[in-house]
Amino acid sequence: MSFIHPPDFIERWQKLSLIEQVANIGSEVYRVWQWQGKDQKLFEAAVARTLELFNFTISDPRWKRRLKELTRAREVFCDAVLGGKEYNSSLEDLDKYFFQFALAARLGK
Repeated sequence: MSFIHPPDFIERWQKLSLIEQVANIGSEVYRVWQWQGKDQKLFEAAVARTLELFNFTISDPRWKRRLKELTRAREVFCDAVLGGKEYNSSLEDLDKYFFQFALAARLGK
């Protein structure tokens, strides 16, 4: 399996708190939203990076009790990318959701 992020990234990623990891996922969600309908190549690259970050977080053994909500967040993200038909989700709404994690991470919570 090839990764988008550099090889040492997973080790550094697993040193972050859950809030920091989710905030970083949110940064990529924002990029996906910003490129949607503007540049397909950049949009697809941001989607791939977002999914990889979700997978890194989901595979982090510290969050095994959070798997249901993490996998649901990934599912809703995929729904938004594909048009929001299943959950009526949108990248704009997800950006608002993930922004709360960015704010918490910045405040050190």
